[in-house]
Parts: sequence; C-alpha cells; structure tokens
Amino acid sequence: MGWKARLLLLISCAATICARAVPETHVVHEKRNSIHSRWTKKFRVHPRATLPMRIGLSQRNLGNAHKYLLDVSDPDSPNYGKHWTSEQVIEVFRPATESVEAVREWLTEFGISAKRVTLSENKAWLAFNVSGQEAERLLHAEFYEYEDSVTGGKIPGCDAYHVPKKLQKHIDYISPGIKLLAPFTSGRSKKKRGTNGGGPVKLPKKYHRLSYPMKMPTTGNLSNCDSIITPDCIAALYQIPPNKINHPNPANTMGIYESEAQYYTQQDLNLFFANFTPNIPNGTHPALASIDGGPGPTNRLSDAGGEVSLDIQLAFPIVYPQSITIYQEDDAVYELNPNQTYTWGFNHLLDAVDGSYCNYSAYGETGDDPNLDPIYPDPAPGGYKGQVQCGVYKPPNVISISYGGQEVHVPWAYQKRQCNEYLKLGLQGVSVLFASGDAGVGNYPAPFSADGPTGCLGPQGTIFNPTWPNNCPWITNVGATKVYPGHTVFEPESAVYDPAGHPYAVDYSSGGGFSNIYSVPDYQKQAVQTYFGEHNPPYPYYSTIVNNTDLIGSLGADGGIYNRLGRGIPDVAANGDNIALYNAGQFQLSGGTSASTPIFASVVNRLNEERLSAGKSPIGFLNPVLYKNPEVLNDITNGTNPGCGTVGFSAVKGWDPVTGLGTPNYPKMLELFLKLP
Repeated sequence: MGWKARLLLLISCAATICARAVPETHVVHEKRNSIHSRWTKKFRVHPRATLPMRIGLSQRNLGNAHKYLLDVSDPDSPNYGKHWTSEQVIEVFRPATESVEAVREWLTEFGISAKRVTLSENKAWLAFNVSGQEAERLLHAEFYEYEDSVTGGKIPGCDAYHVPKKLQKHIDYISPGIKLLAPFTSGRSKKKRGTNGGGPVKLPKKYHRLSYPMKMPTTGNLSNCDSIITPDCIAALYQIPPNKINHPNPANTMGIYESEAQYYTQQDLNLFFANFTPNIPNGTHPALASIDGGPGPTNRLSDAGGEVSLDIQLAFPIVYPQSITIYQEDDAVYELNPNQTYTWGFNHLLDAVDGSYCNYSAYGETGDDPNLDPIYPDPAPGGYKGQVQCGVYKPPNVISISYGGQEVHVPWAYQKRQCNEYLKLGLQGVSVLFASGDAGVGNYPAPFSADGPTGCLGPQGTIFNPTWPNNCPWITNVGATKVYPGHTVFEPESAVYDPAGHPYAVDYSSGGGFSNIYSVPDYQKQAVQTYFGEHNPPYPYYSTIVNNTDLIGSLGADGGIYNRLGRGIPDVAANGDNIALYNAGQFQLSGGTSASTPIFASVVNRLNEERLSAGKSPIGFLNPVLYKNPEVLNDITNGTNPGCGTVGFSAVKGWDPVTGLGTPNYPKMLELFLKLP
C-alpha cells in the first residue's frame, strides 16, 4: 500500500472508527433484518460521543415459569393453591450471581472499570456510559445515528452486535443496539371522552354505549331480559344467590382497572342502587387506588364515564357487601389530551402492584418504555409531579380489565414482558381477567380503527386480527353472550352479535380467534384439538408462531387467514349486551365484552370469599381448573363472531373461539372450588 493510500485510510479512521474483524470467540447476539421506512440511517456515531449502555441480564428459570404456575393452578397438582409470595417470585427469577459476575469480568477485561458500572437493585441489568469508540470495539459493531421521519428524533443503533460466545447465555439484550423505538402511532391517538373515536389502548366499547329513552323495568321482573339486562337477569342467568356474608374478608376487595380518565359519580350509583338493588344503601362506592395521578370520582354529571359506570354497576350487585377497588391509571393530562399519542398501557398498573416490575428486564425491555409509556413526573401543567409508583398497592385477588387492543400493534418485546408479569401475578394467587374484544375475529374497520377498510390483516384485509393482551396464555379471556329477542333467561344464551345499525354504529360480536405470537398452552391443547377435530372451521389456515410483531404482516402468504397453532381466545364468556345502567344521571343501555368481564370477575370474587371463609387460598389462575372441569360452565352452542368478510367462528359444543368454555354456573363452580384444596 502506498503512502497516499495509508494516509487516506488514517484520515478515514480518524473521522469514523475503523471496523475490526470479529474474533472467533464472539458470536452475533442480535441482528436486524430490516428497518421500518420511517427510519433513515444517517451518520456514523462520533468516536467521542457518549452512549448510555445497558446490559439486560438473562432471567433465571423463565423456561420453567409456566410449569411453576401450573404447579399451583392445576387441580390435579399436590401444590394446588400453594401460591408464592412476591419475595419468592423475585428470588426465583432474578439473574444468577454467575451472570452478573461473568459480564462484569468481561467489561473489566475490556477496560471499563468497576466504578463506571452500576447494578440495578434487582440485579436485572448493568448500566454504564461508553464512548462511541468503546461501544463499537466492545460489541464489534458499527453504530449510526438513525433519524425518525415522524418525530424528527434521533437515536443511536446498529444493524448487529457481537458478544463472547461464553457470555451469550447470560445476556438478554444490550441497548443501544438493534431496536429503534420512537413514539409509535398507528394512525390513531387517544381521544377525549365523549368523542367518536378510541385509542388503541382501549377496545372502543364506547361505540356500544347507548343513550335513549327506555321504559324502566321493575325490580324482580325477568320478562324483559331479552331487551334489558338488569342485576336480576344476571342473577337468574348464572344462578347467583344473594350474598349472605355479613362480614366479608377485608383483604378480598375486587379490583377493577380503569384508564382514559374515567370518572364515576355517586349520583349515578345512587340512582342505580335505588332502582335495581335496594339492598345496597345509597352512598356505597368503590375505594380508589390512584396510580400516577389517576383521577377519582366527580360531582359533575357531564364528566361521568360510561366505562367505569358500567363496571361498577355490574360488579356491586354480585359482590356486595364485599368491597371494590378501582385501580385508576395515569393522570388526566395524559388521558384527556386529544393529541396524545401514548398508545399502550398496563405497565403503570403492573408497576403499582409489583415494585419489582419497575426494573424487571425481559426481551430487551426494562421498566417503563419512555417511548411508549407516559413519563412521570409529568411536566405539563396540572400533571402528576411524583415519581412512577412502584409496589404501592397490594394486588387484589381478582382484577377485571376491559381494555386492550390488537396484538399486531404492540411491540413484541413489550407484550411478552407484560405476559411474564401476569404469570407472576398468577403465581401469587391473583386472577387476571381481560375482555376479549368486540369486533369478532378482526378489528373495527376504518374510520373506527387504523386497520384499513376491513379491520383485518394482510394485503387483501382478509386475515383474522387477534386481540392483546388476550393472546397471553396466563390470563383469562372473557367473551360475550346475549339473550336473543324472544328468549328468556331460563334458555341457553347465544354468542353476541349485533349488525351495524342494529343498534350500534359498527358490527358488534364477541372477540375470538387464535394468537400469532403465543402457541396453544398445555392446559388448552385438548380443548383446541377437540374443536378442530369435531368442528373444523371452513377456512384456509397457516401454522406459524412469530417472534416479532413485524413478522405478522408476512403471515397468510399461502392463503391462510387464521393461525392453526395459536393460543385460543376467549376462555369463558358472560352476558354483554343491553346492560342497564345509569350514567350522567340518565338511564341507558350498554354492551361489550367490557360488560362480560366484570360479571365473570365478580363471580370469581364471590368464590374467593367462600374459599377464604373455609380457610383456603384464593383461586388464582383460573384456566387449568376450568379446562379440566368445563361442566361447571354453561356451554354456548349458538352464534358466530363475524369479521374479515366471513361469519367468523361458530359457537359449538365444548370450547370454541367465540364464547370459550361458556358462561358461569355459580352453584357448580362453588361446589367445585370448595372441594379443591
């Protein structure tokens, strides 16, 4: 090489950083195969630029986590009901000391002194600052600035990075790395209450909320249950007797999650009690667990939220005199801002009931994601000025959640990390129930959602679009049923279906289908196999479990429109149409799986009260017991959940992806759960 060539090479190396050959002792740890069109690779990171580096350490025993949960949840296990403490959960899953020391040694040998490295309190990750040159030499990578065309923000990243082979088992991920996370928008943003639009963090059940004059049904009258579902109708449907417990266990409060600044008014509750449940005295109300500035009740009827009114007024008639606690997430500044692009949810709820989750690392995610979650202290005027609340509330035995979205919209790592947390809550004896969605096998069509004219996936808009977090195997999904016109509460219900305009703005049917991210869990395999064997859907299918949400767009290339290998949704069902309630001082009807979920959750809370009175533990994760004992539920065998240009799936004998195993039968469920240890 001539001197001019050597000089040009030296100049080039000074301007950037010379690439080094990757030694044989190293291996690719993460590699990006493509980049979203919103991102542009710009300039090489300057050698002296400071990069905040974080190494997420591999958690112990995650591969055995589902076995641990089934061990305390399977009715045939000798350890059924022997739930873990939060301390046990932390100890079992924290990274091994070997991992911490091995990675520290690697850094020290490289030249990063121990004084520069901080270990998080839960030993989940190591944090330190490095120069651009150090980062490239440490990871045998080339770091560039990537610019986001949507927000204008810049973030350092690489296409691939390497770690020593002997350390790969100890490292979950390294940041900055291959992930480019900017505020994600799917064409939707959260809207003010009362507008005709919903953000992806909430299933848009507001489209099912009606407000028109109705003749008030009389208490105890079951003749109108095909048009108005009252507490008496629900009690008759599921044979729920009056609650005779005079001194309920104070630790057995029922949890209900709320978001979107849902305010309830005592005036609405009093009207409801006076007209439908005279045994519940005026002034009865839920306790408030405010999370990061979550708002409480209001005295202004015009501010009343239909979702929270629906949840409370369905739950109290079933559980009273047991108590209810509302877990209200996020301050009103975030929740009411019409331009807010905060898209996901539940991280702050999980932070608040499990302090270890605040710093828990998995799948390249640690703690709240500043690009996807609200940031606290909130700098906006009137915003919550405290720090994110970690472990400030004991988790309830049962929590009902009527919010969610589509799994394709939520980053893979974000939702997988949350799913692990639901498993850990199950280990501690918590039953987590989610609404399965209101748009059948898809999502709402435009303009009600961003998923195109059909609300479905694929270039033709024909591939079924499953919901999240319903895809997580460690929660209980609740679909919706209804009493069809001309039928009574003493006849079997049907899967809910109301075509657009009769009376809602869009088609309403019970969310159901099969996940593209999670395979069928062990407890569900027999039920799903029986469904396919005896009631094979008349649609082409594919058989793929993806490990990245970006890959969902490639599904169905062979013409299949649903995933034959996926976790089935829902698990159970309850009534979700023509629900009587008071909101903003007026009698209304409402509907949605957001009604079904608090009904089923309330039944579980009643069962927990009976078990606690008998000196037993709370039920915890429900699904293994229910799938082994489906006879304690009312099987629903009529109806479908249309979407994506099809009639969807059909409700059939046994489990189905419309109404799951069926609706509650309280006497049978009580007998079963009192027999269990």
